[in-house]
Amino acid sequence: MQKLDPTKMKDWEIAEAAEKDMKTVYQQAEELGLEKLELLPYGHHVAKLDYMSILNRLKNRQDGKYIEVTAITPTPLGEGKTTTSMGLVEGLGKLGKKVMGAIRQPSGGPTFNIKGSAAGGGLAQCIPLTEFSLGLTGDIDAITNAHNLAMVALTSRLQHEANYDDQELMEKKLKRLDIDPRNAAMGWCIDFCAQALREIIIGIGGKMDGFMMKSGFQITVSSEIMAILALARDLADMRERMGRMVVAYDKSGKPVTTSDLEVAGAMTAIMAKAINPNLIQTVEGQPVLVHAGPFANIAIGQSSIIADRLALKLADYHVTESGFGADIGFEKFWNLKCRFSGLIPHASVIVCTVRALKMHGGGPKVAPGQPLDKAYTEKNTSLVEKGVGNLLAHIETVRKSGIAPVVCINHFYTDTQEEVDLIRKQAEAAGARVALSKHWEKGGEGARELAEAVLEACEEKHHFKFLYEDAFPLRQRVERIAKEVYGADGVTFSPEAEAKAKNIEKDPELSKLGTCMVKTHLSLSHDPAIKGRPKGWTLPIRDILLYKGAGFAVPVAGAIKLLPGTASDPAFRNIDVNVKTGKVQGLF
Repeated sequence: MQKLDPTKMKDWEIAEAAEKDMKTVYQQAEELGLEKLELLPYGHHVAKLDYMSILNRLKNRQDGKYIEVTAITPTPLGEGKTTTSMGLVEGLGKLGKKVMGAIRQPSGGPTFNIKGSAAGGGLAQCIPLTEFSLGLTGDIDAITNAHNLAMVALTSRLQHEANYDDQELMEKKLKRLDIDPRNAAMGWCIDFCAQALREIIIGIGGKMDGFMMKSGFQITVSSEIMAILALARDLADMRERMGRMVVAYDKSGKPVTTSDLEVAGAMTAIMAKAINPNLIQTVEGQPVLVHAGPFANIAIGQSSIIADRLALKLADYHVTESGFGADIGFEKFWNLKCRFSGLIPHASVIVCTVRALKMHGGGPKVAPGQPLDKAYTEKNTSLVEKGVGNLLAHIETVRKSGIAPVVCINHFYTDTQEEVDLIRKQAEAAGARVALSKHWEKGGEGARELAEAVLEACEEKHHFKFLYEDAFPLRQRVERIAKEVYGADGVTFSPEAEAKAKNIEKDPELSKLGTCMVKTHLSLSHDPAIKGRPKGWTLPIRDILLYKGAGFAVPVAGAIKLLPGTASDPAFRNIDVNVKTGKVQGLF
C-alpha cells in the first residue's frame, strides 16, 4: 500500500487508496471463523452476516470484553468519536488482539448536508467509503419504506372510513377504527435534511385523492423502526415490536396500532433482510459491523444489540459506538440499551479535544464551513481550564454507572503539551484513565496508548448499576436524568407533556416503558447556545412521544426538531463521480 498521509490527503483519497489493498469479505469470513453460508455477500467487500446461525453455533462461547465509545459535548464540527472508535479497533489490532467494532450507518441527511459521512477520518476510518456512505445494503431504505407503509395504511383507512358507511366497509373486509385525523402519532419519514417537509397538508384534491389532514416528516433515523432495529434481539422480537407501534388514536383516545391496521407483517417483511448486520473493515483490515443509525439527540443513536452480541462471540474485544456526548448517547446506552440487551460493558471511552474544551471555556463561536478562530489553533490554557468542567461532568456520568472511564484526548497537530497536560491532570483527578491518541494521523500505531489504557480498564472490577429502577414513574425518571446527568436544578412540563406523562404513569403497561430523551447534543442543557457545565437552570419538557413498539416513552426537551434542515453550503455541492473510473469523489 502507498504511504497515506492525512495531512496531505482528503479522507476520500485515503479511502480510495486503501481500498486497492482491502480484504475481500471471504478473507474476513475465514479470519473470523465463519461458515460458508453464514456470509451473505453484497459484492466483494461488503456482506451481511446471518446473525441467527452464528449466534446459535457460538452460543456456548464466552463473550469478549465490551467497550463503549462516547464523547464530551461536541462542537458543531464533531470531535471524532467514530474516528476514535476506528482508531481504537486498529490500536487493539496492533497489540495483537482479536477485535471487532460496531458503528452506526450514516444517514443521508448529514452525508449530503454539513457533517458529511460517519466513516471516521484520516488513517482511522472504515472502508469501502462510498458503499458505506451511500446506502450500504439498503437498511435505511428498508426503514423508510416500512415506516411509510404504516402511514399508507393509516391514510388509506381514513379515506375509506370517511367515504363508506359501516355496511360498505364490512363488504370491503374493513372494520371501522374511528381514527381521529387530528391525533396522528406519527408522520412520514425521509432520509434527508428537508425542513420544508416538517409540516405539510396531505390529501389535497377530490374524494379519491386521500383524506385531507395535517401531517409532516421526520428524518428516517429518528423513526421508531430504527429504534426497533437497534433493540430487537431477533426477527420474532422485531415482529412483535412492529405490531405494537402506535400510529394514531381513535376519537375516544384509544391507540390505533400497526396490528389494528393489519400492516405490521408487511412492514416486518420489508425489514427481514435489514436485521442482519453489515460487515466492512477499517483501513488496516480489522472487521467492523455496521447496524442501526445515528442521531442520539432525536433517536436512541446506538449500534444494534444484534451487532454487539455477534461481535462479542466472534472477537475477544468489541468496540461499540454511542451517539454524541455522554449526556445523551452514553445515558441511552447505559439505561436503555444495556437494560434491553442484558450486556454489561467493561469500559467506556470519552472522546475529548482541546478545541471543544476551548469552546466550552468561552472561546469564539465554532461554525461548520467557517475558518476556526486562532484561539483554537494557538496555545490558550486559560480557555482549556475554564472548559474542562464539561469533560468532568461526562466523567462523573460514566462513573455513576459503575463503568471504568477512559478519556481519549483526540490529538490535533495544533494542540500543545501544556494544554494536554492540563486535561490529563484534571481527568485523572476525577478518577479516569487518560490517553493521548494520534490515530487520525498514524492509525493503529498512533492509538497504542489508548488501546493499552482500555485494556487496563477492562480488567478493573466494576459494579454496574442503572440510574433508575424500572418501577420509577416517568416524571421521576426524567428528573433523575436531568439532575444527575445534565446538571439541571429540576424539570418543568408543558400542560400537554404533563397530561401525557400522567396517562403513561397510570397505565400498567405503558408505565413499564423505558425513557428515551430528546435533547440538543450541543449543550448539557436544552439550549444549544449554553456551553461548558451550566448551573442554575431547569429542563423544559414540551412533549412526550410514545414509541410503544420500541419500548419507550420519548420526552422532548426544548425546541429540537425531528427533521433537521439543510444548510446554505451543504456537502452535496462537493460530491461528484469520475465518469472515466466510476469512482465517487468528495465524500467526507
